[in-house]
Amino acid sequence: MTALRDEIPGPPVSTPARHDLQSHNPHDLSAGLYNEDLAPTTRTGRTWSAYSIFTLWANDVHSLGNYAFAIGLFSLGLGGWQILTALAVGAALLFLLLTLSGFMGEKTGVPFPVMSRIAFGIRGAQIPALIRGSVAVAWFGVQTYLASVVLRIMIIAIAPGAAGLDNNSFLGLSTLGWISFVALWALQLVIVSYGMEMIRKYEAFAGPVILVTMAALAIWMFARAGGAIAWTTPESKTGLDMWLTILGGGALWVAIYSTFVLNFCDFTRSARSRASIVRGNFFGIPLNMLLFGGIVVVLAGAQFRIDGRIIESPADIVQAIPNTFLLAAACLALLVLTIAVNLMANFVAPIYALNNLFPKVLNFRRAGLISGVIGLVILPWNLYNNPVVITYFLGGLGALLGPLFGIIMADYWLIRRTRINVPDLYRDHGHSTYYFTGGFNRRAIAALVPAAVLALLLAFVPAFAVVSHFSWFIGAGVGAVVYLLVAPRGKQYDDVSGESIAVTPSH
Repeated sequence: MTALRDEIPGPPVSTPARHDLQSHNPHDLSAGLYNEDLAPTTRTGRTWSAYSIFTLWANDVHSLGNYAFAIGLFSLGLGGWQILTALAVGAALLFLLLTLSGFMGEKTGVPFPVMSRIAFGIRGAQIPALIRGSVAVAWFGVQTYLASVVLRIMIIAIAPGAAGLDNNSFLGLSTLGWISFVALWALQLVIVSYGMEMIRKYEAFAGPVILVTMAALAIWMFARAGGAIAWTTPESKTGLDMWLTILGGGALWVAIYSTFVLNFCDFTRSARSRASIVRGNFFGIPLNMLLFGGIVVVLAGAQFRIDGRIIESPADIVQAIPNTFLLAAACLALLVLTIAVNLMANFVAPIYALNNLFPKVLNFRRAGLISGVIGLVILPWNLYNNPVVITYFLGGLGALLGPLFGIIMADYWLIRRTRINVPDLYRDHGHSTYYFTGGFNRRAIAALVPAAVLALLLAFVPAFAVVSHFSWFIGAGVGAVVYLLVAPRGKQYDDVSGESIAVTPSH
């Protein structure tokens, strides 16, 4: 990890005084667009190193959902090397997309809702921010529920008498289920209340714990299987069908990260340099994902060799650990993992989305509390157990992320050529670069509509099932192309740093 810690810091810049928009506003900023959490981060206040970014991926890649997806490739007929190839294809694409997305945050220092103002306008930015935030807040509740199931297993293993609390039901959960869910829900609220810096520290702590735990679980399973694994199942695919499944698996691997690809700037706005993003992404994505793939192959192959059964996730293996102490330790590690994934993937986005809606009254802590309450009152276990909700509501919102990404990236990299007037992102008047027409960029919205319709058709119409795995790429590509066709040409864009209005994070 030495290479990860060797940073190339940005140029030293003095930290400006913070601006109180109620009494002193020399930069003509709008209180409806600017607060300390939405403001750009100062160069000197950026604390996320390459190791910080690496630990994001060390946690998120090894999530239970990702294991379920990758093990599912084994059940679809892909063998060991084929699974690794599918993950390698996805990892290479993700490294490129996340690095380009991350550079946007490092240059401007702004969170995703503010970044969206560049393409969609100061008011139109609410569209991508709320879509991303809605997906995230629902999954925050669902992931907290899944973690609570692991906690229930651990509690019953340590105190068998607690099983009596698991036999009743109130609003869909047992007493033990409510205790487990609320405990984990409250713990995450406490962590978030201390801001992004505490999230960074938690991710840095959780990353090594997860890597060691999952590697140890793979070694244990390898030993149980007699030092050998099944590399394939009897239904293994071959020829063209095999390669289509490999490419489809790689494409779906990217789609799984479509949320992160979109709002990675929420984290890289605090990155020390571009070098830290590249280095953190390299160790955290291609290399870490191949390690993840190796663990998947060992876990799935060992279990299949033992009893011919294909597991659904590592939680299935944990439940079979005969030693109570080791079972509890494994459950605790899975809890650490799930919380880490939830914080980064599903909590930060709705916090910034709410901040962007009500910057005059909300800050990071208040928005975090509101997001958490929403994640509780929607009774997420009922959502998770309802295929219609998961498929059509969350799946439908998720299908829109590709078109949004394509439009935002085309605008930033190809139309504006990275030339951004950061202070204008916070100005609500007709002379602002991003005011467009009443605060909305109609061209971006016009590009979003056909791309979104196509993405939804590909996601839900059975006739398009053959290309559904590639729907994110198709949606992103169509969104980018349509936007490039309707966007104005020949305009000159000013490149103005936001350092004069930047804020050093206080938490």
